[in-house]
Amino acid sequence: MSQVSYGGQQGDKSALRRNWLERTAYAALDLGTNNCRLLIARAGGDDFTVVDAFSRVVRLGEGMTATGRMSEEAMDRAVEALSVCAEKLKKRNVVLARSVATEACRQAVNGVQFIERVKRETGIHLDIISPKEEARLAVMGCYALLEQGEGPALIFDIGGGSTELVLVSTQNVVPEILDWVSVPWGVVSLTESERTDGDSPEQLKASYQSMRDKVMASFADFAARLPEDAGDRRLLGTSGTVTTLASVYLKLSSYDRRAVDGLHLPTSAMRDISRELAHRNIAGRAEFPTIGQERADLVVAGCAILESIFDIWPGERLGVADRGIREGILRALMASDAKRRNRRN
Repeated sequence: MSQVSYGGQQGDKSALRRNWLERTAYAALDLGTNNCRLLIARAGGDDFTVVDAFSRVVRLGEGMTATGRMSEEAMDRAVEALSVCAEKLKKRNVVLARSVATEACRQAVNGVQFIERVKRETGIHLDIISPKEEARLAVMGCYALLEQGEGPALIFDIGGGSTELVLVSTQNVVPEILDWVSVPWGVVSLTESERTDGDSPEQLKASYQSMRDKVMASFADFAARLPEDAGDRRLLGTSGTVTTLASVYLKLSSYDRRAVDGLHLPTSAMRDISRELAHRNIAGRAEFPTIGQERADLVVAGCAILESIFDIWPGERLGVADRGIREGILRALMASDAKRRNRRN
């Protein structure tokens, strides 16, 4: 006689719950100052399997440094990208989703109106999260890539409109946040704050130093709180800046997530690449195939932020994560859904 039945033993119920979870699609959408990113995944054991993904540069925060507002053109680009995301959510029959917006929507005077427009035109409800929540989600999404070591580690996320630095303890299975800071400098906001009229070596050097000075000033209070005796000073970065520079380090002809995500490389090499890019004009930066025209104007600001992070936390190696907020959201959704189903049963 078969032992499989819908009213059978507890083991059968557990198997059914596992099968349900493995078939359930979850989604995480992150609308940042520069990018719109979506992940759709199914649970699988202690991890998840991505079934669909989408990423597009929308430059939502373009021009905000001067006006304090998101422009109509930028909002149009974002809504177009979000419409693609909405279609994917329907196609994949997503059961649970969370969509978040970060610095551009936090700071723009027309942020609320934009959120309402997105809901009206795409059906997506964007949750404007706080810098602290943004930092927490980034940590949850990428901390598994931290190297083993003694002492606290610094995890950072260089965004389009802000940068989050998070000091974590890894003594437990899930890292404990010891301290954190969010500063209003990302690749878009810092680039727009430092416009230069020329690209002579002297002008490029002066512009880069000005960027570095602005970032270091914003890091000062947090840097003063960092422990002097910090053990191995492990570093893990999640952002387009670190993944782009890592692809330059690997001399990739096109971006390859499998080669970049989880890579650990010397910080000295990343400094060398940062300084080389900072002393090239836009055309010179675009010669690198994984930078191209799309990232050539913003990458130097990312380099300035990255070098400043190395200054305040001088670790010898940098871990690179092509994962972050979206993965953190997915893990939280799946864990919450599993707990809810367990309580029900």
